[in-house]
Amino acid sequence: MKTQHFDIFINAPRQHVWTTMLQPATYEQWTAAFCEGSRFEGSWDQGSKIRFLDPKGAGMVAEIAEHRPAEFVSIRHLGFIENGVEDTTSDAIKAWAPCYEKYTFSDEAGGTRLKVDSDVFGDYEAFMAETWPRALAQLKALCEGKSA
Repeated sequence: MKTQHFDIFINAPRQHVWTTMLQPATYEQWTAAFCEGSRFEGSWDQGSKIRFLDPKGAGMVAEIAEHRPAEFVSIRHLGFIENGVEDTTSDAIKAWAPCYEKYTFSDEAGGTRLKVDSDVFGDYEAFMAETWPRALAQLKALCEGKSA
């Protein structure tokens, strides 16, 4: 499994970037780059279960491995959800799970540097390499109060 790295400078305070990234309404806007209508169910609290879903209810099940507000978030992806059923134990899932998605927020030049480290598996490498920059540009626009 490979880990892809992305980063972006956002001209807004860390607290604002973190809040914009994780609150439901704006989360749905910036993650639309991955899937229009995507959303999450659950909590961003450390140790909590969280589900990342498309409009039909399919997606991924995960847990928040670590969360230090406005500093660091680590998501441990554990499996897929299909037709409302979570799969965390099949051989197909065991081939890649767990994989991680990590966000680091740091102060830089009056704004925030957001770094993303995302494990990628299967045939998703090209899609993620193309989509993450678009998603982060949308997050930047939301945080800076501009249209993307």
